[in-house]
Amino acid sequence: MHFYHHQLENGIRIVHKKTDRAVAHCGLIIKGGSRDEMENEQGLAHFIEHVIFKGTSKRKAFHILSRMEDVGGEINAFTTKEETCIHSSFIPKYYERSLELLSDIIFNSNFPKKELEKEKTVVHDEINYYKDNPSELIFDEFEEQVFSDHSLGKNILGTPKHINSFDKRMINEFINRNYLTHEMVISSVGDITMHKLISLVEKHFAHIPKSQTNRSQLAFSNYQKKNITVNKKGFQSHCIIGNEAYGIKHPKKTPLTLLNNILGGPGMNSRLNLAVREKYGFTYSIESNYTPYSDTGIFSVYLASDRDKINRSIKLTKKELIKLCEKPLGTLQLKKAKQQLIGQIAIGQENDVNLMLSLGKSVLLYNKVDTFEIVKEKVEAVSSSQILEVANEIFNEDNLSHLIYKV
Repeated sequence: MHFYHHQLENGIRIVHKKTDRAVAHCGLIIKGGSRDEMENEQGLAHFIEHVIFKGTSKRKAFHILSRMEDVGGEINAFTTKEETCIHSSFIPKYYERSLELLSDIIFNSNFPKKELEKEKTVVHDEINYYKDNPSELIFDEFEEQVFSDHSLGKNILGTPKHINSFDKRMINEFINRNYLTHEMVISSVGDITMHKLISLVEKHFAHIPKSQTNRSQLAFSNYQKKNITVNKKGFQSHCIIGNEAYGIKHPKKTPLTLLNNILGGPGMNSRLNLAVREKYGFTYSIESNYTPYSDTGIFSVYLASDRDKINRSIKLTKKELIKLCEKPLGTLQLKKAKQQLIGQIAIGQENDVNLMLSLGKSVLLYNKVDTFEIVKEKVEAVSSSQILEVANEIFNEDNLSHLIYKV
């Protein structure tokens, strides 16, 4: 699999994978998310992701939405703790249409006051939706518990109080501080030559002035274990057990990724699924997750169960954690686990949207792209002793935090 790279004079980077498929995907990924917000800006990165579609110096909101949809394409955006991404999917002949629109909404949005007020109502509704969904809300509240008093722990959506305070001045201040050209990547997967793509990107992005500033991020430190139980109304109890984990450049990231997949990854044969759901039928939903950030990370196990089964479900979950801490994986077990993860990664790269996003994020973080062969080699290199070491660090009962929604 071959990837093309280029950098404009203003620092904006391009990464491209040429395909011959009928649909192309292109996005602009910016290293700036909710962790870059100041105390009075909670929710601002996500709010900006909403309002950049509401008008530019030459387009009204309707024209922005119609620009890609008129040719059967689509445009979307999302915000994470550390990135903002605007991306579109379209027939390859509309590459220029997509790139021109991306440039326009990122660099020429004028944030009309009337549109800002309307969008505040939309985000309020989004917050209320999450409050009504404990299976989603618990993840945000657990991150706040783990990364307490740090911007990584703040909910991406913000609070109604903060959202009501947002105005055009605050938006422009955040953009000027965080939308830096040397921390932007245009990522593309589609039927276009790199030469032609560079030409189009130069046409619509080369005029953007090179950013002269650098951002500084406050690193997270001093994780403290906390156990919290909250009484909730509902039909099921929900629980998250977890710990601070490794950052994205940590040498133990790959062993933990493999360990997480064994414990509670997407496969129905994960240890948690077999031990808690298949064997006892105590839960419909049980999974483990590992999210690495630039300087730290978070590992968690999530499960939902009926009131009378939640304590037994937690006990069974901890039993599986202890097993992985005490007993090394056998040669065949390790081989099967690696095969499964490598296969899942390969299948994930078949999805061109996922590939486009992962290419962009890889260049943003590492200024390079690991080919599938390199990723495979990293997984193959993980040893049973590394898995055991990581399990004892991350699953250590003395460091595990708990958040339980009890009904």
